[in-house]
Amino acid sequence: MAEVEQSEIPFEGDRPRTKARARLRRGIFLLPAMMTSANLLCGYYAVVAALMGTPEDFNHAAKAIGIAIVFDSLDGRVARMTGTNTEFGVQFDSLADVVSFGVAPAVLAYAWGVRSVANLVPWVGRFGWLCCLAFLLCCAWRLARFNVQGMAPGGSKYFVGMPTPAAAGVIASIVHAFRKDGPLGVGGPLLDTYWSVAWLLLAVALAGLMTSKIRFYSFKDLPWGKKQPGFLILLLAIIGAVIWNFSEWALLTIACSYAIAGVTLHVVRFTRQRMSPRTATP
Repeated sequence: MAEVEQSEIPFEGDRPRTKARARLRRGIFLLPAMMTSANLLCGYYAVVAALMGTPEDFNHAAKAIGIAIVFDSLDGRVARMTGTNTEFGVQFDSLADVVSFGVAPAVLAYAWGVRSVANLVPWVGRFGWLCCLAFLLCCAWRLARFNVQGMAPGGSKYFVGMPTPAAAGVIASIVHAFRKDGPLGVGGPLLDTYWSVAWLLLAVALAGLMTSKIRFYSFKDLPWGKKQPGFLILLLAIIGAVIWNFSEWALLTIACSYAIAGVTLHVVRFTRQRMSPRTATP
């Protein structure tokens, strides 16, 4: 007599559990996308605030770019921790970065540093939109190169070229530090031609750093997921308190120090390579 093939019939009580797991899985995949969407929302708000044109709106735009940097650093980390890295997420993140760290700082740089002067000196306005366009193009170029080439050879310790959030952070931190009611006592939109030109040259310099081959530290090799000593947690708490109470000075110092450190270390490495004795080839 032939044996009848038997198959296990799922118990009815397991179905709600399976559905709950599916919903949990979808929720886990949604977490990085929500972070990226928040990043994009901050970039959009920064553009709208910059176009409004009041000193308070400029400060709000700068803060929105700063918050976008926080969300941008979280979405990739959350995706890696939950194992939800997808090609769609990578492309979505890049498109959001073009808005938050390309379009938003370019519009803010023009509105804060050029628009008032351009009404009196037209050539500054033409020069301004060209410089801000260069910043936007270099940001998109940097993101596309990263998607193709990735990190610097030898691991994930260094970026090739200045990261787009860091370049946008320099512009946002300066606008935030020199707001009209800031601690410096001066600020608001630039009204001097020479300062406007210097501001535009800074934007062009940041654009060049983004597309350069200079290596910038990525902080990805730090053991964030491991147990840390108590003094490190205390130090991070103190840094957070300083940023909260003295955000103008603290954020400006952090953003500019990161840019200067990358260039300085590149010059040191270049000088050492030139000064090191070359071995004779047989």
